[in-house]
This record gives sequence, C-alpha cells and structure tokens, in this order.
Amino acid sequence: MTKRGIKLLKAEENPPIFWPETDSICDCVGLWWVAHTKSRNEKALAHDLINREISYFLPMTWNVRRHRGRKIKSLLPLFTGYVFFCGDEKQRLEVLRTHRVANLIEVSDQDRLVKELAQINQALSAGADLAPHNYMAKGQRCRVITGPLEDLEGIVVTTKGTMRLILQIDMLGQAASVEVDTNMVEAVDFP
Repeated sequence: MTKRGIKLLKAEENPPIFWPETDSICDCVGLWWVAHTKSRNEKALAHDLINREISYFLPMTWNVRRHRGRKIKSLLPLFTGYVFFCGDEKQRLEVLRTHRVANLIEVSDQDRLVKELAQINQALSAGADLAPHNYMAKGQRCRVITGPLEDLEGIVVTTKGTMRLILQIDMLGQAASVEVDTNMVEAVDFP
C-alpha cells in the first residue's frame, strides 16, 4: 500500500526496535554512533543494518489515527531521522555505503548515551506509551521508584493535568515522555 509514493509497511514488516535481541543495549560491543538518516529512511536503514549484521537501536512507537472513518495504526520512529548503531570502523563504513545516511554523528560520551538509550529501551520494553516531547534544558529531575519503569530518571512536567516523565537524549537535543503517577516518582538531586 502506498500513500503519496511512501510505502506503508504491514506490522510484521517493521524492523525490530533493537537488534540483535540481547538483554541490554549495554551488551553491544563497539562504539555507538548516531546515523542522521535521509528523509523517511530510518526503517530501511534498520533493515540494511540487520542484513549487514550491525547492532542498532531504533526506538519506535505506535501511532493511531483516523482517515476516512478507518483506523490506521503505524509504527513510527520516536526520534525522526535518527538511528543509533554500534560497531567498529568497518561497520561505520558499511553504514555509509547504504546511501541512506545524511550524516554520522560521533558520540563523545559513550557511557552517557548508552545510559540514556537504555532508559528509552526499558520504557519501550515495559510497554510504556512513549511520545515525542520537547527537549527541556532545566526542570526537576526525578526517578521512578516502583513498577516496570523503576529506576528511570528524567524531568517531570505536568501537561493538561497529567504528570509525564521526560527521557532525554542530550547529545541530540531530543526527548520522549511517558505518563507516570505522582506516587511513582521521587525527586533526585544532581550536580
């Protein structure tokens, strides 16, 4: 099925969010890179990375909308235009050879990025309904103290009477948020 020349994938045709499926993003061997993809090439790049046996993380969430009385459910990248991959120099060159990448972003703080990605992955694995959110530079940092999102840390905001925890990828200036209950979080002091 196409819409304005864009191929809409069936649910089973979507790439996995994290490949290869291991227990944690922390288990991947190599350096993490951020591929800034050409327009609407995130999923195609993920399929290419699987074929080249390169570990990647492409956080995606389900989007449901109505069109002409029908429900259309699609899996969309949480951070439009970005795919995170892990590998060595040879694999970095393989990613460039896909011709789906506009730019590669070198990650200077590997530990911080892995921690931030692991939080996003934990939330997705727990079935949390993550949504793209404006990146926030300042605010009260909190930690989830119970439930499947336990130990996630982020900034808490209240929108339309709903408390949301914002999970950020600092080096990209991108963020996602998940709804949390007031009694699930505690304030955290960071320098």
